[in-house]
Amino acid sequence: MTQRIVFMGTPHFAAHVLEQLINHDFEIVLVVTQPDRPVGRKRVLTPTPVKEVALTHHLEVFQPENIKEDEAMERITSLEPDLIITAAYGQFLPQAMLQLPTLGAINVHASLLPKYRGGAPIHYALWNGDEETGITIMYMTKAMDAGDIISQRSIPIESSDDVGVLFEKLAILGGELLVDTLPDLFAGKVQPQVQNEAEVSYAPEITKEQERINWHQTAQQIDNQIRAFRPFPSSYTMLNGERIKIWAGQPVTSSYQKAIPGQIVAADGGRLIIQCGQQTYFAIDELQPSGKKRMLTEQWLNGVELDQLLAEAFESSEGNYEN
Repeated sequence: MTQRIVFMGTPHFAAHVLEQLINHDFEIVLVVTQPDRPVGRKRVLTPTPVKEVALTHHLEVFQPENIKEDEAMERITSLEPDLIITAAYGQFLPQAMLQLPTLGAINVHASLLPKYRGGAPIHYALWNGDEETGITIMYMTKAMDAGDIISQRSIPIESSDDVGVLFEKLAILGGELLVDTLPDLFAGKVQPQVQNEAEVSYAPEITKEQERINWHQTAQQIDNQIRAFRPFPSSYTMLNGERIKIWAGQPVTSSYQKAIPGQIVAADGGRLIIQCGQQTYFAIDELQPSGKKRMLTEQWLNGVELDQLLAEAFESSEGNYEN
């Protein structure tokens, strides 16, 4: 007997997962996603990536502003779903909806739970310098990302990965794990595992203050942050009141005269060398001055006075936020 699935998701991550379900001929009776939103400087009303995939495959799409509204509950109840699957949907489902399907509601989450519950698990895995991450498929409960674990699969984090690359890798992995898990779920063969509350950590959405580089951190910590926030939401620093995004660079081991964290200590080979915490140094390869395009540091240096620059220091955020 074919199981009737309601799929809920919004961004590219969820769109990849939906594609996998479609390609493996699971019966999707409804796709629920966020409403179309204005995007870009011209504020063009744009459908979500999940909606685009659904319409390409002629699936019915539902876009409630609030999933807790009576209309949403009535719409989904009328379909008599066997299973609800969510993947980065963006809204909390009411308890009555979680209990509606005969097989329950499950979520595709981009971390190895119980590590990194919350909305930004991929960012935090990179930011904290983790060696691996992965996908968890779990039953949904009222508490965020706290349900019993159905299946997990891990991948290593490469030194070249940034959040954009890792999103793509995990989206593919999430779809693969889901289609591998569903047959056992439908057959009643899964053995869910309760999460160990002693091992729980959280990955809340990134704040504006967290985007600002704290040069008191080590060069490796700063490299982790830049990769964790590239291409979104991005990392920045301040120089003489000007906001400058830092897109790429790497720690360097050469010795320079000790300076305060954030000070520009050299411009070697077209790169800016910045003093960081614990006597470490970070070389900036790509940056973006306010109001300009992303560029190589070498290009930017052509338009500045080098002697004056070497006396400058990036203003350092010294906030006590935790990552």
